[in-house]
Amino acid sequence: MSCVVTGGGRGVGRAIVERLLAAGDTVVVIEREPAAVAWLRPHPAADRLAAIVGDAADEQVATEAAELAERSGSLTGWVNNAAVFRDASVHSAPVGEVFDLIGLNLRPAVVGAATAVRRFLAAGTAGAIVNVSSHQARRPVPGCLPYATAKAAVEGLTRALAVEYGPRGVRTNAVALGSVATDRHATFLAGREPAEAEWIDAELTRLHPVGRIGRVEEVAEAVAYLLSPAAGFVNGVTLPVDGGRSVLGLDPEAH
Repeated sequence: MSCVVTGGGRGVGRAIVERLLAAGDTVVVIEREPAAVAWLRPHPAADRLAAIVGDAADEQVATEAAELAERSGSLTGWVNNAAVFRDASVHSAPVGEVFDLIGLNLRPAVVGAATAVRRFLAAGTAGAIVNVSSHQARRPVPGCLPYATAKAAVEGLTRALAVEYGPRGVRTNAVALGSVATDRHATFLAGREPAEAEWIDAELTRLHPVGRIGRVEEVAEAVAYLLSPAAGFVNGVTLPVDGGRSVLGLDPEAH
């Protein structure tokens, strides 16, 4: 099988790539920065790896990635993982800026899904799309309005694609992530005073009923399942991969 993973050079994206490679798939990674894909060349499975450096929101970039993936066989999966973490509040930022920030996270998913659907239909083959969402799509964190809005739209896109293209052999699902231990998360904590970092760690532990934040490998397993034939009757689902964070009702008398 051949798959495309946007934002596949680091963190969750890279874990998804590694999991698909372990299953024997060929994977094309879309990344904006060349440094993020420097690890591909010396990788043990480099013969089944390729990279397109560019913006996942660019239709030409997505088309190039699809064409590259198809050189190794039928395109069977597409993962819309690319994300931008920049936020603004409507009381202080121009509406145009807020709207643009929403687009930074929504447009790559729309472009990726459109590219994948067109390729699947043209080839007459079944395919699967997985969109990476967030717990914030349903329970936003204050100060993250553009990101939460975009992810809510991504989940709506997931359902609409599932209904429209499911009858034609294209399944579309999403994973809604809780907090995950990535390099970005580690850098965030490293930039805080030790006491503050310790408090943040304790708060995140409290917010996830399993008693910890997630691992990138756990996200990758969920995505690999949704792409696989084993999930052949799963369509239009947003699967929380969040250790129970989305269902936690904190006791107001707990403190």
